[in-house]
Amino acid sequence: MIERIPNLPGNVLGFSAKGTVTRADYETVINPAVEALLSKQRKVRFLYHLGEDFSGFETAAMWEDTKIGLKHLASWDRIAVVTDVEWIRAAMKVFGFLLHARVRVFQNSELTTARDWVSG
Repeated sequence: MIERIPNLPGNVLGFSAKGTVTRADYETVINPAVEALLSKQRKVRFLYHLGEDFSGFETAAMWEDTKIGLKHLASWDRIAVVTDVEWIRAAMKVFGFLLHARVRVFQNSELTTARDWVSG
C-alpha cells in the first residue's frame, strides 16, 4: 500500500510504502500524482519511504516504477529513497546514475534528513 506523505513543498511528491506495493498503487496513487505535478511544472522532487512496515513489491509494481521513471527521465530533480532494505539501497546506488537527477539513499532513521534534503 502507498500513502502520500503530507506537508511537503509544492514541488515535492512524497510517498510511504507499507506492506506489499502493487501495480494498483502506482496506477491509482503515484502515477496520477506525478502526472498532475508535471502538468504544472517541468521538474519534480521525489521522496520514497520504504519503512519498517514495507514487505516488498509485486513484480508488476516494479515494472510500473521503472516505466514512470523512464517516461519522465529528464523531469526528476532530486530523488530521496529512505529504506533499510539492502537490495533496494544497492539498486539505487547502481542505477541512480541513469536518472537525470540527484539521487540519495538514506536509512530509515534519516527520514527527516531525507525530507530536508529533497525539499532544499
